[in-house]
Parts: sequence; structure tokens; C-alpha cells
Amino acid sequence: MIEEVRGLMDQYLAWLREKTTLRELKDCVEVTTPYLDRHNDYMQFYVKRNKGGYILTDDGYVIGDLKLSGCKLDSAKRQDLLKMTLNGFGIQMDQEALVVHATPDNFNLRKHNLVQAMLAVNDLFYLAVPMVASLFLEDVTAWLDLHEVRYTPKVKFTGRSGYDHLFDFVIPKSRRAPERILQAINRPSRDTAQAVAFSWVDTKEVRPSDSRAFAFMNDTDQTPSSAVLDAMRNYEVKPVLWSEREAVLEELAA
Repeated sequence: MIEEVRGLMDQYLAWLREKTTLRELKDCVEVTTPYLDRHNDYMQFYVKRNKGGYILTDDGYVIGDLKLSGCKLDSAKRQDLLKMTLNGFGIQMDQEALVVHATPDNFNLRKHNLVQAMLAVNDLFYLAVPMVASLFLEDVTAWLDLHEVRYTPKVKFTGRSGYDHLFDFVIPKSRRAPERILQAINRPSRDTAQAVAFSWVDTKEVRPSDSRAFAFMNDTDQTPSSAVLDAMRNYEVKPVLWSEREAVLEELAA
């Protein structure tokens, strides 16, 4: 089983390498990733030389685009969520730009963290309906609190590859149940499913052997495709539609 999972990881990394393109600009290199944003555009970031190292930045795209789309970030709750998410990946903000400094030795790790932060921020503040009252992550948190499910929020684990992965919730082991790791996906898609699956596959080898992973998927406006659900199951992540969340309450509360 380990070799099978390792082969799946190798396939994912090969796909990532093949689908990433570079373009040299005047004073930086533009990197286009295979990950899609809310508009189905490929996410891009920029690499600039800086004192023997590099600066990696999205040049303000993610947050700027959210503001232009009418998603206000001025509430204290949203600011806290934004800061918590960026801190989990070690990403800083320079005005509206997401920024991280890298050296030749840690470039791949810093690049990975920046892309994951861009995806997380894009998803964290994604508003499927204008003027929606709350975020999906807030809804999941409120549901766990309502049912007194104990958890630790925003936990970062370093996977077998050396990459850091940030998970929304970790429910510790009890006498009746193993450790459970939860991720909330507001906008389920092939890309978000692959990102969560890779995070779990890379992490599970350094966690207790009986640890389990769950992905809460927002199906309020659109039901995730069977391909997305199957992709999760293939990587041993249990998909949970938000409309069917009560079905896993006993597993999580144990």
C-alpha cells in the first residue's frame, strides 16, 4: 500500500512540474501554476532577486481581486481569519501583496507555501452569493462548537516531502476514536480536491497510523461532482457534504 500511495504522490508531483510554466519579464520571472482561482484563471506569482535570495509575491492579485469582486475584508473576524491563514503558511503582507522571502535552499518550500496561501485566501473569502452573512469555515466552526466537538484550529504539519500543510481542524485521539483531521472546502473542485488529497497523503506517513482525514464540502449552491468525491476517496479522505454533516457527527464527537 505504501508503494501504491508513493506512486500516486510521484504522479501528482510530475503533473505539477509539467503544468507549471515560466516567463521572463523585465525584472522578475512570472510563474503560472496549474491551480485555478475563482474565475477559472491559472494562479500566478512572481519571483524577484533580493540580496542573494528571492522574493516571491502574488503582486496583490488575490486580495485585490476579492475587493474588486465586492468581498470586503474590513471586519475584525475576516481580518483575523486572513492573518491566521497567512501565519500558518509563513506568508507576510506588503499592503495587499502576499510575500515570502526565499533562499536557494528553501525555494521549493517557500513557493509551495505561497501557492497554498493564495489558494486558501481565495477560498476562505469566496462568496458564492453576494452579501452572504457568513463564511463556510465559520459555519463549520459553529457546527463543531454547537455539538461540543473538541478540536484544535489551524494546525500545521510537515509532511514526508518536507512541505508544510495547514489543516483547518484537528480532533485529538480519544479512548474511542483515533486522531481526525478536518479540512473545510468552500468551493469543491478538481484543484481543491487534489490540493487536499496531496496534503493528506504527504502528511499521513508522519501521523499515527490510524489517523483519519475528512473534507467538509459546501454543497449549498452546487453539489460537488462525482469525480471530485471519488478523487477524495481514492486518497483515503472521507468527503462529507455539508447537507449530510449530521451523518459523521458521532465519528467526530467520539
